[in-house]
Amino acid sequence: MSHLSARLTLALLWLLHLLPLGLQAFIGAQTGRLLHALAGSRRRIARRNVALCFPEKSAAEQDALVREHFRWLGRSLLERGLLWWASPQRLRRLIHVEGDVKLAETAGRPVMWLVPHFMGLDVAGSATQLFQSRLVGSIYQAQSNAVFDAAMRRGRVRFGQGDIFSRKEGLLPLMRAIRQRGFMFFNLPDMDFGRREAAFVPFFGVPAATLLAPSKLARALDMVVQPVVAEMLPGGQGYRVRFLPPWTDFPTDDPVADVARMNRWIEQEVRRNPAQYLWVHKRFKTRPEGEPKLYR
Repeated sequence: MSHLSARLTLALLWLLHLLPLGLQAFIGAQTGRLLHALAGSRRRIARRNVALCFPEKSAAEQDALVREHFRWLGRSLLERGLLWWASPQRLRRLIHVEGDVKLAETAGRPVMWLVPHFMGLDVAGSATQLFQSRLVGSIYQAQSNAVFDAAMRRGRVRFGQGDIFSRKEGLLPLMRAIRQRGFMFFNLPDMDFGRREAAFVPFFGVPAATLLAPSKLARALDMVVQPVVAEMLPGGQGYRVRFLPPWTDFPTDDPVADVARMNRWIEQEVRRNPAQYLWVHKRFKTRPEGEPKLYR
């Protein structure tokens, strides 16, 4: 995509954010239906993931789940503009927070929020800035388009309560921010980034390359680990972000066991809301030695 196309897309997102959320949701769902029809490679990835994770479902049930997923995906893409440009007052009305969102203010130690890749992921990021006062840091994958990359960076830190660090920079800048500036860590733990610093642990019974960083960082920096799940609600009802009780059994001295426990928790949350999980990501791309590829 050219820079001009990116700017036109951002202009469209800005215009859409002015609409009532119910209307945005309708347009987003229709966009998702169109994506399902046109985005053949991503549709195939989602179908493969769903088949691997829900083998007990019939082919028709798996297909229906993928179709529903794309409707939520369309919404999440279009409603990004709402998160990037809506007023804080409007977002506070739309984001319904459950649990101890202010744990970072009272824990006395750095907090790591474990936030799986559900469609409302960026809503959870906004909630950590709108409903508590501590600085927030996260690691992000730089976008190939510089215009989109700059817009995403601005949108994610627009409330002035932290910074995002490129994955290319490694963990050291983030660790310095946690130690020296009191940052909290918004951690997205469930993507396949290859074998480096990862272990193969089960995810829905399939070995998945899972970063060991959640356990190792929490241990190295004496962090409290609080799981967080974001959910998009139907129509114009807004969003729900659940700040769950912090884990008392994480980290241990066994990082592989820790991330296996983490994956079991993510599985549990996915089963609660399967259509809103990020099925279009190649979660099982990296395979153990000798195992065949799972995606064509």
